[in-house]
Amino acid sequence: MERDSNKIKFSAAGVLVSLGIIYGDIGTSPLYVFKAIIGNHVITEDLILGGVSCVIWTLTIVTSLKYIYLALNADNKGEGGIFALYALVRKYKAGWVIYPAIIGCCTMLSDGFITPAISISSAVEGLTINNPEIHTVPIVVAILVLLFVFQQFGTSVVGKTFGPIMFLWFTTLALTGFFSFIHVPAVWKAINPIYAWNLLVHYPGGFWILGAVFLSTTGAEALYSDLGHCGKANIRTGWWFVKAALIMNYLGQAAWLMQHVGEKLDGKIPFYSIIPHNLLWFGIAIATMAAVIASQAVISGTFTLVNEAMKLKLWPSTSVRYPSQIKGQIYVPAINWILLFGCLMVVWIFQESTAMEGAYGLAITLDMLMTTTLLVYFFSTAKKSTFRSIALALLFFTVEGLFLISNLAKFGQGGWFTYTIAFLFFVMMFVLLKARILRDRHTEFVDLKHYVPLIQDLQADTSIPKEATNLVYMCVADSKRYIDSNIIYSIFRKRPKRADVYWFIHVDTVDSPFSSKYSVDTIIPKKCFFVRIKLGFKADHRVNLLFNKILHEMAENAEIDLVSHYDSLRKHSMPADFKFVILHSLASVDSEVSTFDNLIVQGYRFIKRHSLATESQYGLELANVEVETVPIMIGPAAKVKIKREREDIEREKELRYHNQA
Repeated sequence: MERDSNKIKFSAAGVLVSLGIIYGDIGTSPLYVFKAIIGNHVITEDLILGGVSCVIWTLTIVTSLKYIYLALNADNKGEGGIFALYALVRKYKAGWVIYPAIIGCCTMLSDGFITPAISISSAVEGLTINNPEIHTVPIVVAILVLLFVFQQFGTSVVGKTFGPIMFLWFTTLALTGFFSFIHVPAVWKAINPIYAWNLLVHYPGGFWILGAVFLSTTGAEALYSDLGHCGKANIRTGWWFVKAALIMNYLGQAAWLMQHVGEKLDGKIPFYSIIPHNLLWFGIAIATMAAVIASQAVISGTFTLVNEAMKLKLWPSTSVRYPSQIKGQIYVPAINWILLFGCLMVVWIFQESTAMEGAYGLAITLDMLMTTTLLVYFFSTAKKSTFRSIALALLFFTVEGLFLISNLAKFGQGGWFTYTIAFLFFVMMFVLLKARILRDRHTEFVDLKHYVPLIQDLQADTSIPKEATNLVYMCVADSKRYIDSNIIYSIFRKRPKRADVYWFIHVDTVDSPFSSKYSVDTIIPKKCFFVRIKLGFKADHRVNLLFNKILHEMAENAEIDLVSHYDSLRKHSMPADFKFVILHSLASVDSEVSTFDNLIVQGYRFIKRHSLATESQYGLELANVEVETVPIMIGPAAKVKIKREREDIEREKELRYHNQA
């Protein structure tokens, strides 16, 4: 059964849930955005008004227009995110669309190394206002370790409190901002975009401040990625409350800065400076909780992204667990510990949030450009809206292109870290993609009907020991007409394998997110079947459980007999035995391959050695499984030469002559 978030009803509870799940990242931006904009500059009115004007219009153009309006309309049966968008457009047979999806995935994952570290560091650094001697790094490390250790237990209990806490957080943002800017109403002028223009064009080095401004919208991608959890109406309604709270807080920070024109920040934090001194402890506590919730959302989003990539065969197979009863909640142990290690590295390398700002935002800019690329293609193909596509391309490629250029100034200040992580992920995904293309290109298929008589003769040949009652092959072929030649090789040539029933199973990842369907083609009644399982990229892919369900449905329809075929066991109604054969394709040593293809093959072998075994991937760990390696030619056969020495022939002639004599 498929899930469609378009059917999620609008409700106050739904809006509250969206605050807890979706808006954590963008909601914690006020902790560090203005601190990054001011930096080491002398505070001036032009800098303040220009900075807050840029923030307001960034939230309006990028977050509101692109994500809240356009992207949420480009949903895949209620699901959003880079892979949901890719699944929407790949049916138009444009092979290039996979690359924006991969780049977007890699950059979003690399951003996940920074978000928890900078959010929690920014919140905890509030402790230094009254106690400057406090070293915050150990506190940040402790919170990060607890956060990631906690992931394996799920968030079914804590998750219920996320929404109310974030509602309290945004209310705090709005109130502290309001009571600050009412004393300096002149900051309202910043709503006029002319102040943003003046900052970028006339202020010395103003263009490069865009890199800091961009931090205000880094959580926008989450609005689209988490669409399936909350529904459009709840997300859109929640956004107007969130945006109002954010703008009020930014205006409040601008008002405080207006009272310090001519000075430098010198370690002061604008966010905490507008909180009444006697409520500072509350501000630090609620900011830390909001930062933890923002980090939790990023971590959960990373798990979902990796799980989708695995199902699309763009990520190495790894263990996936389901720690709670919450729909769709997953836990990926390997990614969890990699993220923890990465976050700790960020804290160790950069020490404080100010230094982390250089690494933050650069990668996500590229991710947003990839989303824009796919959105433009989506509106030009699926929606056939040429005007909207051109307008979208001109506006967002320009705006996000400017953000990317300005963010490149951060490369040497920490941006290298996220780009290095993103590049390593890209290389890995590129190798898996190219290896799959190589395999598919060189996997041979044979007409199955030509082998039906051989299968029947093999089943009747009692001189060959029976391999199993039911022999199950996972196959690449997606129809009953043609089957992988490797399977024929395994059954008849490598070692004849006799079975009473042969099963060929193909698992197809389809564009519909939660699709879970199957079809059965009978090759030989009660003797040979082709099963095609169609699963969405967000659906549960535990093939063993799905296959068992299919078997029982077929048994109820009298298509198969699930009682053992052995007389001694049948009289006790023991269930029939099954054996699964997993075929691993290995590039033949007889292949003549190019240097590039050889690198892909070697890289793929390395990744497979460190990936989850195929039987574990399909949930077959406890089943009777045999893993076979079969060769495939990925290039022309290597040319070899050998010549028989003539002296052997002469010796044979001489020996024959003597024998005759």
